[in-house]
Amino acid sequence: MIRVVLPAHLRALARVDGEVELQVPGEVTQCSVLDALEVRFPMLRGTIRDHGTGRRRAFVRFFACEQDLSHEPPDAPLPGPVVTGAEPFLVVGAMAGG
Repeated sequence: MIRVVLPAHLRALARVDGEVELQVPGEVTQCSVLDALEVRFPMLRGTIRDHGTGRRRAFVRFFACEQDLSHEPPDAPLPGPVVTGAEPFLVVGAMAGG
């Protein structure tokens, strides 16, 4: 079971409290986790990744095991503790402004 932590505005949109637990078949990557998330919560499509390109939106970051995974290839395997459910995959809304 993969644990995903969403920012407050996406939790509200998906109508969930706390972490989301997902079954992710096959290799666990950013792409496969986000695919499973969007299947379970279709209202999140386009909020984390661009509809057309599938690329991460500019003000969204990914973290796991105290590492910024935002610029890692989307098909790279996620760290072992995320795969086993020991650590969550975090989707974080980046802050901007002055």
